[in-house]
Amino acid sequence: MAGSPSSASATLAMWLAIFAGGGLGACLRVAVALAVDARAAAVFPWGLFAVNTIGCFAIGVFATLADEHGWLGPTLRAFAVAGVLGGFTTFSSFGLDTLRLALDGRAALACANAVGSVAAAIAGVAAGVAIARSLG
Repeated sequence: MAGSPSSASATLAMWLAIFAGGGLGACLRVAVALAVDARAAAVFPWGLFAVNTIGCFAIGVFATLADEHGWLGPTLRAFAVAGVLGGFTTFSSFGLDTLRLALDGRAALACANAVGSVAAAIAGVAAGVAIARSLG
């Protein structure tokens, strides 16, 4: 029943799991990026590249274990996938969605998502920078 205390508790537990995982993931993102950047003195953003690559690998593992093998219940899946990996990198969700399109035989949509998402992300950053710079 939708309004029962047990379903409200499950919903609250899931939100708390996502909240806790998001904080952990954000801290991990900064720690990993700083550690990698400290060892790779280069112009290329190796730290974030590593974070995005690790996040994509991890979401593949956790989503598959949860969705195909049933190894993670809904709350643990929410903690790991939406929380930790969402805080670590949203690029992991993008990678999962793009792969699922490709595996479903929608190669054109997968390519459009890949190119369009990256282009939109860069355009969004550029627009944000321009707006922020115009403020002073």
